[in-house]
Amino acid sequence: MSHSHLSFAFGILGNIASFVCFLAPLPTFYRVCKKKSTEGFQSIPYVAALFSAMLWIFYAYVKTGETLLITINAFGCVIETIYLAVFITYCPKKARMSTLRMIVLLNFGGFCTIVLLTHLLAKGEEARVKLLGWICVVFATSVFAAPLSIIRVVIRTKSVEFLPFPLSLLLLISAIMWLLYGISLKDIYVTLPNVVGLTFGVIQIGLYAMYRNNKPIKDQKLPEHKGDIVESENVIAPTVNGEKQEQEVKPQGGDIEIGEKKEENNKQDQQQSVENKKLDQVAHDQTELNNNNINKNNNKTEERVSCEV
Repeated sequence: MSHSHLSFAFGILGNIASFVCFLAPLPTFYRVCKKKSTEGFQSIPYVAALFSAMLWIFYAYVKTGETLLITINAFGCVIETIYLAVFITYCPKKARMSTLRMIVLLNFGGFCTIVLLTHLLAKGEEARVKLLGWICVVFATSVFAAPLSIIRVVIRTKSVEFLPFPLSLLLLISAIMWLLYGISLKDIYVTLPNVVGLTFGVIQIGLYAMYRNNKPIKDQKLPEHKGDIVESENVIAPTVNGEKQEQEVKPQGGDIEIGEKKEENNKQDQQQSVENKKLDQVAHDQTELNNNNINKNNNKTEERVSCEV
């Protein structure tokens, strides 16, 4: 098999793996359409995924000859646009305005700025490829680093409840295929981000093997995660679960607080009862003392009357 055929084979396998990754959120959006609610999902991963696909298409267009990069990222643009359209349709008004603002600033403003800078600052195809390549590397590396937050959660909870194994394995395979594709073409801009992706993929699989038999810990709260849709399914699922989990934990805390308040109220009632008894006893003693004084005065008056008689 020739060198070009080998790189083409790696590219095809990478396309297949990325294609499945792009389709991973379909069950989520099916549920959104069915319930007509986004249920607290965030749009940031989908906006970032659309921007990433747009960048790679532009990179492949400037470099020329990167048909496989164009095909998979063109599909990514289409599917991410559909996801965002569904999200905007069913999300609350505040989230809708926030999402539209991000799309305008990042996907239109940011992308147009990069296109202008590439043509104005870089002269010649090679310089443009280099400038745009490093921009893609920085953004793609930050996207591949998104699972750091979920890795931290897995280590802290010692549970893989929020780490779906099939998707993690698929992302690892995708990173390997695109890494081999970049190496075969000697394209450092495709290779570098996938080295990071491969590293985090191996870590996730290792953590899954380490903690797969552990029971999930239900008193942990997850932070919000931001990342590309390719990585985001490792991010989106725990945020929601984390939110649901938080809702389950709060009532327990509320019960504890109510119990403490009841104990304090009981103590206060007991103290008040003791004080009331003391006051009643003092009042009773005072009444008896007054009665005794009255009786004494009456006796003295009778004695005086008898003496006068």
